[in-house]
Amino acid sequence: MTGERVQRRLAAILAADVVGYSRLMEADEAGTLARLKALRLGVIDPAVARHSGRMVKLMGDGALLEFASAVEAVTCAMEIQKLVAEHDRDVPVDARIRFRIGINVGDVIVDGDDLYGDGVNVAARLETLAQPGGIYISRSAADQVRDKIPVGIESRGSQSVKNIARPIEVFCVVGGSAPHSTAASAAPAARHRPPMREKTSIAVLAFNNMSGDADQEYFSDGISEDIITDLAKLSDLHVIARNSSFAYKKSPVSLPEVAAALGVRYVLEGSVRKAGSKVRVTAQLIDATTGGHAWAERFDRELTDVFAVQDELTQHIVTALKVRLTTSERDRITDKPVADVTAHECFLRGREQVWLHTRAGNAEARAHMAEVLKIDPNCAVAYAYTSFALVNDYINGWATEPEQALLTGLELARHAIALDDQLPEGHFVLGVALLWNRQPDEALGSVLRCIALAPSSAEGLILKAHIEMFNGNPAKSIETLDAYMKLDPVYPEIALQFLAEAQFLLGRFDLAADTLRKRLERNPEATTAYALLASSLGHLGQIEAGKDAWAQVLRLEPNFSVERRRKLLPFKNPADFELRVEGLRHLGLAV
Repeated sequence: MTGERVQRRLAAILAADVVGYSRLMEADEAGTLARLKALRLGVIDPAVARHSGRMVKLMGDGALLEFASAVEAVTCAMEIQKLVAEHDRDVPVDARIRFRIGINVGDVIVDGDDLYGDGVNVAARLETLAQPGGIYISRSAADQVRDKIPVGIESRGSQSVKNIARPIEVFCVVGGSAPHSTAASAAPAARHRPPMREKTSIAVLAFNNMSGDADQEYFSDGISEDIITDLAKLSDLHVIARNSSFAYKKSPVSLPEVAAALGVRYVLEGSVRKAGSKVRVTAQLIDATTGGHAWAERFDRELTDVFAVQDELTQHIVTALKVRLTTSERDRITDKPVADVTAHECFLRGREQVWLHTRAGNAEARAHMAEVLKIDPNCAVAYAYTSFALVNDYINGWATEPEQALLTGLELARHAIALDDQLPEGHFVLGVALLWNRQPDEALGSVLRCIALAPSSAEGLILKAHIEMFNGNPAKSIETLDAYMKLDPVYPEIALQFLAEAQFLLGRFDLAADTLRKRLERNPEATTAYALLASSLGHLGQIEAGKDAWAQVLRLEPNFSVERRRKLLPFKNPADFELRVEGLRHLGLAV
């Protein structure tokens, strides 16, 4: 007895789907269908034809394409993502059409015009992992395109996916037209690759610690962060946030790759050697468009001259970049918030700890700032960071006397501003303290002052987005988050929570759920993400999935209290919080 021979061939398969398709259709069915048709006729079909591809099947929210080579598939995907983003540039953020794309090279089963098999299934699974606007590819595809097209290929590790027996080794396309690329791994890769901007753009990498003592790393990191802080005050510069530029610390990537991933023209790198009373700082400014040096210098000084070295570094960078300074900007970048060398070292240690956002880090930060204030009782920035640690303890439930911590934090923030009204960090911290003291309008004024003093303040922008969300303006919050992510392309996973909260308030429950799942891929222990996901699923009528999400909340935090969240979260309109409660009640929960 003989069976019909199965026809197979090797093919490059591209799977794509529309992000938030159900939400888009619910909001504007006719308009969404018309825009998708226009995209297919004007963008997708011509791109596929240019790269000798074939449309295998077209679904309402996605497509399956076949190419003869991985090079053609990836090049076509990059072109599609770029043109789709340009096509929707003037559309409101929450209404834009975005695709996720997965690409695999593998053996497929041919059935007429249709294709089946693992070669197709792996591409489909990669597509589900990709971030909106992103392209994920398999090991087989990565091996074929590497060095053949001008694109960055970054590993996302091996991931287990539904209905595939073995883990898939995942790679992300981070050059070309892959503006978004999240990962569950801790690899230092850009999550959101912005385009080049009209402003001169720069990333300051963490300076290498050449002191021979790992404990001195806080000092080399601190000098790098001080330079970022100074440059962020200049309105003619677009300065990548510390969080993103430090993600490449000790990472074996080329400077052109870093520049491409972060969307900047210039990259500053350097090293610090501290020995006794001496310090050596070397720095070089690289123009990524040419790979050449725009400026390089070495400074050998007494440790007491470290502030002068930082001033000279900043001035050299400004000169090399041909940045025009206003009089106030010139004054602000030469004004050092900590003037004493010993106090400065304590400050650097404390600042490093406060950004860890941990209970122990906050306690250590306060101790270091107390040492600063013993030396300089009028150090405004030390009061600001002490305030920030206290309010952070209140928010996270770490304070032994929560209300007192919050009130003291507000008092210290006000004192910092009274000492130095030109301190961006002071206005940022005052905004945080005011928000959680339920003074959102005053908080917005403070953060706007912070951003006016430091236009590239990523912290200022993400705080502004959070204030706008709590103030009942989620659409504006999403716009601000988009601006923030351009300053901090390797944004922390908490930013996804803020985005989901804004989407939730807009009634985009499916989009909020998608965003929360992205956060949980990066942090499976995020209780607040599971809580909002449960409510989102409740609103969507996905009862069993919602109950499963709530079970995760109670697994992670058995004493999780909706009432505590109601009292804690500073919503201007109480009904905005009740929308969360309503979603949980749809699940049959007694909350």
